[in-house]
Order: sequence, then C-alpha cells, then structure tokens
Amino acid sequence: MIPLEDNFGDIIGKAQRGLRISDTELAEKARVNSANIRKLREGDFDELAVERIAPVLGLAGRALCEMAAGTWQPETIELDGLAQFTTPYHDITVNAYLIWDTQGREAVVFDTGANCQEMLRKIETEELSVKLILLTHAHLDHIADLSRLVKQTGAPVYLSKRESAPLAQPIAEGKKFRAGKIEIESRLTWGHSEGGMTYVVASLARPIAVVGDSLFAGSMGGGNVSYEEALKNNLEKILTLPDETILCPGHGPMTTVGEEKMHNPFFAGRV
Repeated sequence: MIPLEDNFGDIIGKAQRGLRISDTELAEKARVNSANIRKLREGDFDELAVERIAPVLGLAGRALCEMAAGTWQPETIELDGLAQFTTPYHDITVNAYLIWDTQGREAVVFDTGANCQEMLRKIETEELSVKLILLTHAHLDHIADLSRLVKQTGAPVYLSKRESAPLAQPIAEGKKFRAGKIEIESRLTWGHSEGGMTYVVASLARPIAVVGDSLFAGSMGGGNVSYEEALKNNLEKILTLPDETILCPGHGPMTTVGEEKMHNPFFAGRV
C-alpha cells in the first residue's frame, strides 16, 4: 500500500503558506497558542486546536481530524488497462502511469517518474505500442527519465505550452488525443506549477484523470505559483468529474473524486 503523500501537519503548513498566515496571526484568529500550532505541524494531534484552526485556514475540520487520527486511506484501485509506477527520487517517491486499450494494445504514458525501467518491462510484457507521452508538468522528478522513454518507444511528447521540457511539443488546454479506443482531454489545472495539466481519460471501464501534482489523496500540491488558482482549478476542473473517476496523482496512492469530496481537508464540503 502506497502511503499518503501528506500528513495533517503538512496540510496545515501548505494552507498557511498558501494563505500567507503566520503562526502568530493564526494563533490570534483561532484562539490557539502559537506553540500548539508548531506542535500540530510537527504531528502532535490536538483535536480542539485542529477544530479551531481549520476554518481559519479554509480546511474541513472533520476531514483534517481524520487525517490526524489516521483513520482514512483511499481504497486500493485495480483496473485493467491502468498501471501505476512508483520510483524513488532523492528523498521522495514519484508516480508515473501507463494506460492502454486492452483490445488494440495501444498505450499512453503519463510522466516518467525517476526511472521508467519497470514501465518499459510492463510495455514489453503486455505487448503494447506506446503512441503518446503526456506530461502533467515539467518538474524534474516527473520527467527524469524522459530521454530513455522516448528512445525506447519512439512516441511523441506533449506538455502545456506554459512550460518546457526537452523533446516536448507544446499544447493548449482542450487539446484532445486518441490512442486506439482511448480518448483523452487536457485540462489546465495550474497553481502548483505554471502549466500543470490534468488528462481526463475515457473508454476504460471507469473514467480516469491523471492529475499530476494538482491533487493528492487527502491533500494537494503546494500552490507554488498560485494557491488560489490551484484550489479553484481543482474544484472546477477535477472534482466536478463523476464520483467514480479514478484520480492518478503524481505522489501517493490513487484515489477517486468521490473519496476526495468527502475526505480531503482542502475540499470536503465545498463540492
């Protein structure tokens, strides 16, 4: 089981940084001691303190307490035609995905992770023909093995025109792709990165959205470029998809739209 990318202390820290709220300001607004806020970020769970700071940070208190207590984890997802690959990159792990037409054997790769060797073995074992490489964004952990993947598959690479990467052709939001029966629509979900792209995939047994670092199970990517836009895009372009949609994040386990609408502290009760 892949662990969650963020704990409740990470979530509090991301919300504070995004809203530019200092410990002192948060303590005053939430009527909590500043020392308690530091302890919360370090993982020391205090339910009353969590309930008080949550509304100030725009977080759902119940969902944040769930994360703190460790009582929620998304169900394990298995779907024919979908494979997740998790590889270590320095002190983190990063995900890449392979989606294929189970009849025609045409496939699409989403990001490379730190090492695409396991993915290449899967492509060979399943006798797949890779037609596209779609990048969610250009942060190095997600494109670290791009040159080898291109060399081995010969597939063209696409990335939002708001970012750049070696070998990648620029695309705009709304660009559509097809590989066999697989249909893909690109949605700009920037905020964590300048050109973060979500790819909505249709034609398998369930809808899929490869979201990169826009959204994680129980959390979201840091709003490095714009916290406000990151929240807005996640709410409007990802969490409006059907509840059964499988979400494939750049870090942590896969999840679903329905799970995130109920359990993600950034979005629970807002959709």
